Amino acid sequence: MFGAVAGKAVGFVVSGLAGAVAYDGVKKVARSGAVREAAVSVTTLGLRGARAAETGAEKARLATGDIVSEARGRLGEEAPAPGKDSGHGHDHEH
Repeated sequence: MFGAVAGKAVGFVVSGLAGAVAYDGVKKVARSGAVREAAVSVTTLGLRGARAAETGAEKARLATGDIVSEARGRLGEEAPAPGKDSGHGHDHEH
């Protein structure tokens, strides 16, 4: 019985020491600024990706507008001026 209790006690001590060592490691990393630097780097990459996606979407929008305009021209229609009321086919305010 004493051996079982001693075995459990040793297990608790080893577990506690491992936890303390891990905690000290995390504190050192946090103090060094590595976590903040990593967070800033990841955010920078995210912002670059978002800007690239916005640029791609704008290019696609402009290309689509050019295609629609050319198609209307072939039909003899004039493309509506940008920002002109689209005329929803009914008379009331939105």
